[in-house]
Amino acid sequence: MGDLFLVRHGETEWSRSGRHTGGTDVPLTERGREEARRLVPLVRSHRIGAAFVSPLQRARETAELVGVHDARVDADLREWDYGGYEGITTPEIQRTRPGWFLFTDGVVPGPPEHPGETVEQVGERADRMLAKVDAAFANTEGVVLLVAHGHFLRVLTARWLGLAPSSGALFQLATGTVCRLGTEHGRPVIAGWNIRPSPSP
Repeated sequence: MGDLFLVRHGETEWSRSGRHTGGTDVPLTERGREEARRLVPLVRSHRIGAAFVSPLQRARETAELVGVHDARVDADLREWDYGGYEGITTPEIQRTRPGWFLFTDGVVPGPPEHPGETVEQVGERADRMLAKVDAAFANTEGVVLLVAHGHFLRVLTARWLGLAPSSGALFQLATGTVCRLGTEHGRPVIAGWNIRPSPSP
């Protein structure tokens, strides 16, 4: 099995302000586009055997900007459905739910188009995605690359490591970064996290 590369999309207006951004299809900011462009050397230094991308524009544009033009769009890579907390920041939620934490306390129901997901449901999507990653490893050479969203990729990392989906809480993930999941002596590990190119002198 090869390495699995995770790319979190670049900055958006909502990620910058801390608003929970599930299915709302907000674009990258110019800074977010620059974050993506800076990842090109990291991505191009490896052979990409297969690539998958979330259907949301912030992820698809990030994939294009890092030079991955043939990524397969996969709905299982979409961000956590935050239900009634879509577009709301954590401090705003905590005004009525002191100490609220997404990974342990979940979301409230939203409208029919985004009713909300439990962490276990996000974990089920992550497991489906990892099954597709395994199939890609079996049929190609090189790394497999996923371009997606912060909370989803944190849950996927927990599942890669054999942890409960809620353990995604342990992995803070910044916009416009690459993470590398691999194995050591046949066991899953994190080989690199929140990687960005060194700034030019």
